[in-house]
Amino acid sequence: LLYEQHGEPAAVVQLKDLEVPKLGDSDVHVKMLAAPINPADINMIQGTYPLLSPLPAVGGNEGVGEVLEVGRRVAALKPGDWVIPADAGLGTWRTRAVFPEEVLLKVPSDIPVLCAATLSVNPCTAFRVLADFESLAPGDSVIQNAANSGVGQAVIQIARASGIKTINVVRDRPDLSKLVERLMALGADHVVTEEMLRKPEMKDIFKSIPRPRLALNCVGGKSTTDMLRQLQPKGTMVTYGGMAKQPVMVPVSAFIFRDVRLRGFWMTQWRKDHAQDQGRVAGMMDALCQLIRRGQLTAPACTEVPLQDYRAALEASMKPFVSSKQILLL
Repeated sequence: LLYEQHGEPAAVVQLKDLEVPKLGDSDVHVKMLAAPINPADINMIQGTYPLLSPLPAVGGNEGVGEVLEVGRRVAALKPGDWVIPADAGLGTWRTRAVFPEEVLLKVPSDIPVLCAATLSVNPCTAFRVLADFESLAPGDSVIQNAANSGVGQAVIQIARASGIKTINVVRDRPDLSKLVERLMALGADHVVTEEMLRKPEMKDIFKSIPRPRLALNCVGGKSTTDMLRQLQPKGTMVTYGGMAKQPVMVPVSAFIFRDVRLRGFWMTQWRKDHAQDQGRVAGMMDALCQLIRRGQLTAPACTEVPLQDYRAALEASMKPFVSSKQILLL
């Protein structure tokens, strides 16, 4: 799926037949199996993301493929192995590709294909934001908004597996009770709407669990300010997204009297910073794959779409209140 200019995805993305390039000595011929449509993919096509691929570009930053053939200098991969992108910007929305070996990460092929296809962005982001900013112990709590997003669903499950409680904020919607039920089934301890954040009843939650030391923000605007008020003194809020396209507003009192910390996180930057630290990357992937094998981490709610129906999938991924991730089957 190729785009030659930036613009609205359904208008600029086209399905084209291209020749598969010749296999070089350090290359890997990959048959792509499945690739999701993430908000960052949409923003890259629109031209609004901080990382843009040179045009013409193939869409997609995430997905899983099977190795068909390897160049004679490739030692770490063999036909039949499953691989995912080691970094953003790979262009995963295609059936076949020849990639240099170093842009791929091997993943076990005994995990479900949808888990592998959605492994490299959201679960990694969830894993890092839970691990890198506060040293959380079993019984501690975390509050997050956009709790039904891909990252949100992964945070609930990874926290649950570590004995950490989650308070999950979602927007009010027509089928709210269904969504609450789904997040509780994943292991959420509390699910509240943005409106409930402002109500005195929020205090009741903290009779049974401690106030959170960590807040995870993917929205911005008023709901983020309301979420910040729930943090413990000296707590940390990590912003990894801005779905509302509004700034984060913080009362001066939160800094002076509660000494809260505001931090940011971008998975793409983390990968750049740790490009030489393969042990740390492998450790994270290994921990996530073990959670998947134990049934403690599942793929986000997905809608599987054949490649030729890509336009419908692009449009569906941009609708408000989307609780299901569109996955292109390649």
